[in-house]
Formats: sequence, structure tokens, C-alpha cells
Amino acid sequence: MSLINKLTGTGVAIITPFKKNKEVDYDSLGKLIDYIITNGVEYIVSLGTTGETPTLSKKEKQEIVQFTAQKINDRIPLIIGIGGNNTAAIIDSFADFNFDKITAVLSSSPSYNKPSQEGIFQHYKSLAEASPLPLILYNVPGRTGSNITAETTLRLAVECENIQGIKEASGNMVQCMHILKKKPGNFLFVSGDDHISLPLMACGASGVISVAANSFPKYFSDMVRFALKFDFTNAQKLHYKLLEAYDLLFVENNPAGVKAFLYELKLIENELRLPLVPLSAAFHQKVKDFCIKIS
Repeated sequence: MSLINKLTGTGVAIITPFKKNKEVDYDSLGKLIDYIITNGVEYIVSLGTTGETPTLSKKEKQEIVQFTAQKINDRIPLIIGIGGNNTAAIIDSFADFNFDKITAVLSSSPSYNKPSQEGIFQHYKSLAEASPLPLILYNVPGRTGSNITAETTLRLAVECENIQGIKEASGNMVQCMHILKKKPGNFLFVSGDDHISLPLMACGASGVISVAANSFPKYFSDMVRFALKFDFTNAQKLHYKLLEAYDLLFVENNPAGVKAFLYELKLIENELRLPLVPLSAAFHQKVKDFCIKIS
């Protein structure tokens, strides 16, 4: 079964809660997983950027995946992020995880060393050949410093059988439309931007991997379901209900915004690991005001 049949709808790029001493807070992580699932999302993505993965040790990553898989207990699919800018090291890291309860691997394009399009193609081709699970490309040039062009995405979709989807967070609607127009029918395309997930679904996207759905899983996943049914009247109402929240989620850094929302919802401590810090007081007050307004 292709990923498009398993992962249509709302995926959540789940945060990693920390205690005040900066250790991983598994009690809060368990509460958050239940909150997300109970409120209707279709799947969870662990070890993404929103999970502050660059600050996690190898051991912590393994433990988080194991805990998350056990807590989900096959209720919904689980995707894990495994990426980096050293192709051989990523391939080696596949051995670090038990993939029994995992549906797919999400892998961001190499950051910092800025490969050419041919380098990006060969990188993903090598990962696809080595990955024990289907691979989802992740294009996020605002973080990586390089873009996966529509042409490269389509080449990977056609030539690499194990590459079955893309999380597109370039913010380039024209590029996204070229992919959506020409992609194979069973190739999963999901938005990586909460702000533009609605228009992308109008253009043919199968959903979104969302930050906002950590804190507003019901509103957001309902919006996605309306959009996928082409009920844009109801989808628009929820989209604009959350628009101010989208802005606050990314106003200083991610996941400082979403952690502020989750703190106000009494689901986690408002703790991040350096070099990230919590939202400034002025923006946190806006988060608090929004939570009161929407409740």
C-alpha cells in the first residue's frame, strides 16, 4: 500500500517536552500524544525539527522513538525523522532504530553544505536504496540553505521506487503546483507550512505535517478534512480562526511558539534547550490572550 493511502490528512510534527532540568519529560510526552490522537489527527511525526532533534543525543532519539511507538500502540501511523548532511552517516544511523512500528522515514535535504541538484538527487537515491522503509523527502530551504527543485523532486519520484512522498516547505506555491501537476498518482505530497496548507490542498495536496496541530489538533485536523472534501466554506472558517496562532507559532523560532501554546494549555513545561529559548514576554502574552479567546 502506498503512503498516500496511509498518510492523507493531518500529521503532527510533535515537540519534545523537557523538564525544568532539561531532561526529556516522558510524562508530558505521553499526555501530548493522547491529546493529539484523541482530537483526531491522522499520524504523528517524531524527531523532526519541531522536536528539537539537533539537541537530542543518539540515546535520547532512540528512547523517544521507542516510547512514542509504544504510547501510540498502533492507533495511528508513526513517521520518524532521520536526516543530516552526511549521506553515509545517515545510512549508518538506520541501524540505530527498531522500525517495527514505524510507517516511513522523513528526511530533510542536506543543510549547510548546499549540494547541487545532482548532489541532492544522488543523496536521496542512496538513502532510498538503504532505507528499510519508504522515504519522504523534506524540502525546507529556509533551514537547509538549498532548495529541492520541482524537477529534482519529480525525478526522484519517478526513478526511485522507495521515495514515496514529499513534505514541501519551500513556501513557493508555483513550485508546489508544478510538482502537484506532474507527480505520479501514488506519490504523497503534503504541505510543510501551516499558513498555506489550505491553498495547497485546493491545488491537490494530500494534507499537511503541522506544527499548529500540536496545540490545536481538533480545529486543525477538522480544517484539513473539510479542505480534502473541497468544503472550502467550512475549511476557511477554521483556517482564519487559527491564522493569528500560525503567526505566533513562528514569530521568533520554532518550537518556542508552540511550546508557549502547550504551556498555556497545561500540557508541558515551557522549556527548550539552547540555543533555543522561550518566547519573549510580549509575544507570550499574545499567546496567552489567544488561548483565552479561542477557548
